[in-house]
Amino acid sequence: MTVRTISARTLMSLAALALGAGTALAQPKGDPDWPCVQRKVSTLSPGTVWTGPDLEAAGAWGDDFEAAALAQKIASRRTALDEVDPLLDAFAAKVAPEKDKRLTRVFAGVFEVINGERNKVISGIGRYAQGQRRMAERIRDEADQISATKDGPSAQDARDIPKDASELETKFTWDRRIFQERSQSLTYVCEVPTLLEQRLGEIARRIQARL
Repeated sequence: MTVRTISARTLMSLAALALGAGTALAQPKGDPDWPCVQRKVSTLSPGTVWTGPDLEAAGAWGDDFEAAALAQKIASRRTALDEVDPLLDAFAAKVAPEKDKRLTRVFAGVFEVINGERNKVISGIGRYAQGQRRMAERIRDEADQISATKDGPSAQDARDIPKDASELETKFTWDRRIFQERSQSLTYVCEVPTLLEQRLGEIARRIQARL
């Protein structure tokens, strides 16, 4: 591919496509750095999924070694949800005299672990979106430079095309490819906060079923 074979209209269309990909997922309102279709909820509240005993009244979950260990285990996405029930049953049987209080501590731990992970993901998405915006601007500038090089008076003669024009076009093509791949990855990353919220809700439901 050479500079002479790409029209200015084609270049600008490609740049517009890249820029559009960066904002296609954006919400019409809210945080300008939030690129996902899913509504941004910066942090969760226990009350959105928990209707059981008061968490503070149950005591600090971090001071309960067994409850904390279980909370961290079932909060982890490495633990399949179908493994949660037997783990909860074994724990409930072991702490039977204080079952409600100890299970409430387990939920408090699960909530803190999952909500903390979710907050980190949301912050990362914002930084990712900022990087995409900067790359989109760079792609647009590269397209403008290539278009100006091709359509300028000196471009009528191949001998007058700057030696670095082909390098600029190669950089444009490479940047656009990276941008599009990152945009596709972002689509999947945007699902993570929702998946974490769903996991939290499901674990809350299973704990409450044992109270």
